[in-house]
Amino acid sequence: MRVRRAPVISACLALVGLAVGIPSAAADRGPQTYTFAVIGDIPYGPAQIARFPKVIDQINADKPVKLVTHLGDIKDGSSVCSDEYFAQVKTQFDRFADPLVYTVGDNEWTDCHRANNGSCNPLERLAKVRQVFFPQPGRTLGQHPAKVETQVAQGIPEDVRFTRDDVAFAALHIVGSNNSMAPWTGKTAPTPEQAAEVLNRTSAVMQSIHDTFAQARDEHNKAVVLLTQADMFDPTVASPAFADYYAFQPIVQEIAREAANFRGPVYLFNGDSHVYNSDKPLAASSPWTTFYGVTTPAENLSRITVDGSTGDNDYLRVTIDSHNPAVLTWSRVPFTS
Repeated sequence: MRVRRAPVISACLALVGLAVGIPSAAADRGPQTYTFAVIGDIPYGPAQIARFPKVIDQINADKPVKLVTHLGDIKDGSSVCSDEYFAQVKTQFDRFADPLVYTVGDNEWTDCHRANNGSCNPLERLAKVRQVFFPQPGRTLGQHPAKVETQVAQGIPEDVRFTRDDVAFAALHIVGSNNSMAPWTGKTAPTPEQAAEVLNRTSAVMQSIHDTFAQARDEHNKAVVLLTQADMFDPTVASPAFADYYAFQPIVQEIAREAANFRGPVYLFNGDSHVYNSDKPLAASSPWTTFYGVTTPAENLSRITVDGSTGDNDYLRVTIDSHNPAVLTWSRVPFTS
């Protein structure tokens, strides 16, 4: 069901002053290995903001890296969601030498209703994030942007798909705070406008997941990679309550169905929980399958969480090798600054 998005009328109260082409499998084949970098939940706070240019310099100097992905949360959760800060981060994003795929996080819009974030309307901040960070839908950020397929027709330019070296990628706008269904300050339940945005975005995400796997099967891709901010399987939560996760359920079930019907490995990279982790959250033995009501376990799905927040001391260097049955391998590269 398509939901009409309600107009956004409120801004920050406390502030003053793609199929552009997915490259074909034949056209995209180059060397036998292809390397990309993954970061997320950075920069958090003044020290990391000051260090961020050196982080970019280090990744730019990593010669095998041909693509960078940022998994969202470009600020900490207790700082103001200002236009000036967005512009500051965008200036740094523009310094990446390689194409940069940015997956939106909750700290830059979902949680901006908090008083210490500026008492903003999250939907107004989301509109601003899209304006600042996705000025050319169908093209990535970075000094050498790449063409991607985007959902701009649905009003969601940040959801993109592309292929590299026989691997299908999808960047999906899925965020923490129960995918933005957590009530805003002063509310006891989601507002109608809030729920409408989530329904529309969730529908688009599920369509992108379906399309990514359909194309991967058609083109006989070796693997699928999903990129998102939210940790839908947070291992740091001892007793997760479904009331805090229910908005993820249709997405998790869609991922499970599609992954189970794909012959190759599937990788989900996420941030959000800030501590490096690698596991199989939708294997038959995982409690998350029961939690989300998954009836088709996906033994071929591996999830990787990147370090972030105060523990953001490294980036992932991920290599695609089509001759390796696992297709993807990765290592954590310490920041030198």
